[in-house]
Amino acid sequence: MAEEKSTTAAARPTGKRQVSGATPTVARDSRPVKRNDEERLGTRNPVTFVKQVVAEMRKVIWPTGKQMVVSTIVVLLFLVFMVTLVWGVDTLAGMGIQSIFSG
Repeated sequence: MAEEKSTTAAARPTGKRQVSGATPTVARDSRPVKRNDEERLGTRNPVTFVKQVVAEMRKVIWPTGKQMVVSTIVVLLFLVFMVTLVWGVDTLAGMGIQSIFSG
């Protein structure tokens, strides 16, 4: 039984349920897209940049006060744990090396 090559493109996952009867997308040509200088360099207007930053900051879902407190506590506890772990490994390694070379 020989495998037949399919001429249709594979469906790309979209994260949504596929509509019945929908056709899959086909890969584009491998030709490079020509862009003009403005698209390549981006807009260099500082006012436009600030407007875009403000627009993006409005889209941010900011954490609540409780989430900030919980996250801060988790980070600080993890920091204390890691500092203690590194200190312990360093101390034991130092004691081991000292016992090897002082012997």
